[in-house]
Amino acid sequence: MSTADNPDIVFYSIGVDRPITPEEPLPAVPEIARGSVVVIEGRAPVWRYGMALHRLHGSAAAAVAVYDPRLGAVIVASHHPDYREGQIIDVTPPSDELATAGEG
Repeated sequence: MSTADNPDIVFYSIGVDRPITPEEPLPAVPEIARGSVVVIEGRAPVWRYGMALHRLHGSAAAAVAVYDPRLGAVIVASHHPDYREGQIIDVTPPSDELATAGEG
C-alpha cells in the first residue's frame, strides 16, 4: 500500500547514509493533516527515532508509527480511538517502493 492508496498516512524519513552524532539535526517535519498517521522511517540509530517521536508529540497527527520492513508501520503513540499502540498498518514507504521498482 502506498500513500496514494491511503491519504491519511504521512511518512517522515529520518534515515541517514553515514555515521552521525546526536547533534545532527532531524529533517524538517512534513506537512501533517489533522488526524493523519505519521510513520517514521529510514535507517537510523534508535536515539534518532526517539528524537523524531518527541518532535511529533504535539503535532496534528492522530497517531505516530515506526516502520519495520518485516511488519509494516507499528503504532507507538496514539491520541485517537481508531489507533492503538502495537497496531500494525500495512504500508510501504515511498523510499522502499522506489528501491523495489528498480529491481527486476
